[in-house]
Amino acid sequence: MTVWFDALSDAELAAAAANSFRREFDTELGGVWAAPGRVNLIGEHVDYADGLCLPIALPHSTAVAVSPRTDGLIRLRSTDGDPWDGRLDDVGPGRPAGWAAYPAGVIWALREKGLIADDFGGVDAAFVSTVPIGAGLSSSAALECSLALALAPDADRTELAAACVRAENDVALAPTGGMDQAASLRSSEGDALLLDSESTAVSHVPFAPEGLSLLVIDTRAPHRLVDGRYAKRRAAVERAARQLGVGSLRQLADRGRDGTDAVRSLKDDVLRRRAWHVISEIARVRLAVRALESDDFAEFGRLLYASHMSLARDFEVSCPELDNAVESAMIAGALGARMTGGGFGGSAIALLPDGGVDDAIAAVRGRAVERGLPEPAFATVSASAPARRLA
Repeated sequence: MTVWFDALSDAELAAAAANSFRREFDTELGGVWAAPGRVNLIGEHVDYADGLCLPIALPHSTAVAVSPRTDGLIRLRSTDGDPWDGRLDDVGPGRPAGWAAYPAGVIWALREKGLIADDFGGVDAAFVSTVPIGAGLSSSAALECSLALALAPDADRTELAAACVRAENDVALAPTGGMDQAASLRSSEGDALLLDSESTAVSHVPFAPEGLSLLVIDTRAPHRLVDGRYAKRRAAVERAARQLGVGSLRQLADRGRDGTDAVRSLKDDVLRRRAWHVISEIARVRLAVRALESDDFAEFGRLLYASHMSLARDFEVSCPELDNAVESAMIAGALGARMTGGGFGGSAIALLPDGGVDDAIAAVRGRAVERGLPEPAFATVSASAPARRLA
C-alpha cells in the first residue's frame, strides 16, 4: 500500500491551528497564519556560496495561531514537540533547545532587526504542520516564516526572510543559507522561484509542466542540519573560496572558463570536488531556467539527474536511501530525478509522465524493501502559494 503524506486545504489548516490554540490557551485567538515548506528543483548547497537556486513552495504548510500578550511571556506549543514557556532574555545561541529554538529565535531576530518593538509584549502561539519533519522539505523554515509573518505582517518579506535565517543560524545553530526562507515567503503559485543568493533578488519562472507530475519521495532516512555534516560541507566551500582568493565561489562561477580553471588548480582533492560541485551546479540552474522557458522538459530532467550525480560524487551528501529513490525512479521512466535539500537523508524528487507515477512508486518502494531500507512515503506536488494569513 502506498504511504502518502497529504496537505490540508487552507480552511482545514486554519481550523486545525485554531482548535489547537483553544486546547492550549485560555486567551482569545488573534489570527492564524501559514507558511509552506519547499522543494528545491535544482541549485543545492550553493545558497551559502552566493549561488542561484530554483525552489518551489509546497502545498504542505505550517500554520500558527497566535494571540498577543502584555506581560513579556512567550508560550509556544506544537503538536510535534514539547511546550516551551520563556521570555526574550532566555533566548540566545543554543537556547532554547529543540524545536522551540526556531520560533523563539524568530522573535529574538525580529526584535534585533527592529521589525517588532523593543518592548515586545509576548505571545501565545500554537503550531500545526503538514510538512514532514526530517524529510528535507524545510519544516523549520515553514515554522519560522509562519510566525515571522504573524508578528510582522506588514514588513518587507526580504527582511522577514533574513530574520528567519538569523534565527536558524544564531539561535538554532543550523548553518543554513537563505533559500528555504525565501521560498517560503517569496514564492508565487504556479512558479518556481529563481533566487540570486548574492543580491537576494528573485524572479518567477513558470513551472506547471503539462502531462508531467513532480513526485516527492520522503525516504524516511532522517535529515538533520545540526549534526555537523552540513556545517563541514559549508566550511569546505568557504575554505576553497579563501584559497582561491574570492569572496565566494559564485564569483568563479560567473567567470566561465577562467573560473573552472581556477577550481581545477586546487591541490586538495576534497576541496576541489566540493568547489566543482558548486560552480557546476550554478551553471545547471541557469541551464534549467532556459529549459523551463522553452518547455524543454527532457533537458530539464537531464539536469536534475546531473545535479544528483554531482551531489552524490563530488559533494558526497547523498545516502543509500536517496540513491535508491533516484535510481529506481529513473529506471521506471522518470525524465529526471535528484535528491533535494541538504542531504544525508530526507527526500528526492522525480519528474514523471502522469501515467508513470504509479510505476515509479512501485519501483522505489519495491527496491527499498529488497535492500532493507525504510519504506518511503510519497506526494505529488505543484508550485504552491507562499506564506499568507489564513484567518
